[in-house]
Amino acid sequence: MGQTRLHLTASKIEADRIFAALDAAFEDDGLPIAVLELDEEKDIHEVSLYADGDVDPVEARVKDILAGLGLAKPVEREAIPDIDWVSRSLEGLKPVRAGRFLVHGSHDRAKRHSGDLAIEIEAGLAFGTGHHGTTAGCLEMLDLVVRREKPRNALDLGTGSAVLAIALAKLAHIPVLATDIDPVAVRVAAANARLNHVKALVETVTAPGFHHPIFASRAPFDLIVANILARPLMRLAPEMARHVRLGGSLVLSGILDRQRDAVISAYVGQSFRHVRTLHREGWVTIHLKR
Repeated sequence: MGQTRLHLTASKIEADRIFAALDAAFEDDGLPIAVLELDEEKDIHEVSLYADGDVDPVEARVKDILAGLGLAKPVEREAIPDIDWVSRSLEGLKPVRAGRFLVHGSHDRAKRHSGDLAIEIEAGLAFGTGHHGTTAGCLEMLDLVVRREKPRNALDLGTGSAVLAIALAKLAHIPVLATDIDPVAVRVAAANARLNHVKALVETVTAPGFHHPIFASRAPFDLIVANILARPLMRLAPEMARHVRLGGSLVLSGILDRQRDAVISAYVGQSFRHVRTLHREGWVTIHLKR
């Protein structure tokens, strides 16, 4: 038998409780469990658990756990087809051009042209292959900002696959600090920096927020790029102001069109001014200067 996904929807608080309970209950079984935000405004999150073979006993345990939490929520099933998803993802992952950059997988190396700033990133290796509107928007904005401002010291905050850190290193030939809260992402980022021959310029560090001592030793930055989400970016505005030099720039993304004004307001309150906004696929990338 193939794999089955058991899933249910809940608020964020409920989803976090359910995830913690399922994670503890199925730890020895090694069953993958995930939480996905479906609708930020309506606070709808989806909890999924993936099981192989006979799923009836697993579903019964899930329902018992929900009952124990006092959350009587319906559990739905979805059969997962037996597909080689790595091959399938590579088939659909076409090269992406953004500014002077070409982001591609190993299967498309032949499509690089003379003059391209080529970045090789494989599908599925952390967030940020260049194909999401936020990453592509950042690449396009970085091309504009670096040409005009010639930064000498940069930070890629929440680096994911390190595609933006690699872009900065290739474009400006400057040292780039690439940080993420996820140690798996940081290992992938380091591997991608080696693959793209910029390991000497890109330093990868696991660091939650700005509290890690690496920031004090490397700041102030001429340029900070952060492709995260709107709410964390707004919370980080005071720290961003402390870690970018006067006259330095921020390139921010992970922001929906409707969230643009709120993000800009948070940074204007920290002595930043808005320079420009790029719109791509319902997302925005914002350039601010301190």
